[in-house]
Amino acid sequence: MAEPTAAEVAIEAVMEKPVERGEPILQVRNLEKYFPLTQGILIKRQIGAVKAVDGVSFDLHQGETLGIVGESGCGKSTLAKVLMNLEPATAGQVLYKGEDIAGVSGRALKAIRRNIQMVFQDPYTSLNPRMTVGDIIGEPFEIHPEVAPKGDRRKAVQDLLDVVGLNPEYINRYPHQFSGGQRQRIGIARGLALKPEIIICDEPVSALDVSVQAQVINLLEQLQNEFNLSYMFIAHDLSIVRHISDRVGVMYLGKLVEIGTDEEIYEHPTHPYTQALLSAVPVPDPEGREGRERIILAGDIPSPANPPSGCRFRTRCFKAQERCAVEEPLLAIPEWFRGQDTPAAHESACHFAEDVDVVGAKGNGANGSDANGDGGETPEA
Repeated sequence: MAEPTAAEVAIEAVMEKPVERGEPILQVRNLEKYFPLTQGILIKRQIGAVKAVDGVSFDLHQGETLGIVGESGCGKSTLAKVLMNLEPATAGQVLYKGEDIAGVSGRALKAIRRNIQMVFQDPYTSLNPRMTVGDIIGEPFEIHPEVAPKGDRRKAVQDLLDVVGLNPEYINRYPHQFSGGQRQRIGIARGLALKPEIIICDEPVSALDVSVQAQVINLLEQLQNEFNLSYMFIAHDLSIVRHISDRVGVMYLGKLVEIGTDEEIYEHPTHPYTQALLSAVPVPDPEGREGRERIILAGDIPSPANPPSGCRFRTRCFKAQERCAVEEPLLAIPEWFRGQDTPAAHESACHFAEDVDVVGAKGNGANGSDANGDGGETPEA
């Protein structure tokens, strides 16, 4: 057996390093993921790249839930896959307890996967139909036998089924014998098997009915309190993201455009894109709809293979000026809010950021299904 490299030894050492609640456990710095565009059959040459994730930076703290929202194609799921090393990063750093894990492989990647797990979007395709529930949930123990010795695995799987609210006697059933909500619970049980510190949830409730969504969200919150988990929660539904998240990041065309606490983002949005999202949230109160100002975005979403110069949102922005085309705004607290004790003093990538009272966002906003109210997540032109 080959001797471990210095990098593998460093990764394995950091695995046991304790992190106090509230301290950063995962730090992402200038992360990029480009997919090359090629031309030719026998001789291929690269003619461009799809910039799915482009310069994303954020911190995930121990014990918190960071929600990520944005329209389809903005790079949310690609970001999750890069963090899990399912897709290699083009550039940037992913620091787990201070150690860069971007691009690790072999023994080091195996060690990291024990502490960072993922719950996938579709409970119908993320479970192998030829495997029983016991085999699916117990498969991580085959890869990491030190977690559960062979003789204890059946009992460990039954305990996990009980934790997620399923009958332990279902251990010999197959995925097709369960409902969508039950299948997602199986996926969550599989994610919990190795007792991870971080779980990346890639739209875990988008394929489920509303009543089942509530059950799964309540289960995730219960498990977070019980096992001191940190979540990165990706979703379309703005109300669910606000309900479960401590902080929220808004993505647009591969970049984070605004990030802050749930109160800062939902009640004091400063970026025009966030304001447009929240203005499109359906308001159940007829009286609240009367004074509502809907922000309608013009134009189409640009291609990530050829993003606009400067600010990527400028082609659809109602505040766009000449400066937006030549100077890319940084994700930072706007200069005029710095030093002020106001919820508007949070990071926003806009040259003209301002705190706008989006009618419907305060008090009863973000209670609709999403920004469209029809299963989408951003207002249409």
